[in-house]
Amino acid sequence: QVQLEESGGGSVQAGGSLRLSCAASKRTFTSYGMGWFRQAPGKEREFVAHVGWSGLTNYADSVKGRFTLSRDNARNTVYLQMNSLKPADTAVYYCAITPRRAEIPGTTDNDYDYWGQGTQVTVSS
Repeated sequence: QVQLEESGGGSVQAGGSLRLSCAASKRTFTSYGMGWFRQAPGKEREFVAHVGWSGLTNYADSVKGRFTLSRDNARNTVYLQMNSLKPADTAVYYCAITPRRAEIPGTTDNDYDYWGQGTQVTVSS
């Protein structure tokens, strides 16, 4: 069992920045792939970004160039730096982990095995 703890959500005006963190309890964190998803009110959860064990990243087109995902294996933590935020980025953000897809974690819910509780991000215009 792996526990994930997200932090860093909050409210910000359009154009602002936030950094989300996700800390994993698993000691073998380095061999896992990590991802971020988000769910806006009335919408399905959607892929945001993922990072493999080697640090290789992939982003949804909607956040490419604005969001940066990184991992600190020594701290079992991934960071999602979100810049130039838009009201359309308002959502609950979830981190997820997959031991099955360590190198290229995937872009769908089914690719991941453990999820955090979510953290709210609100961007006002």
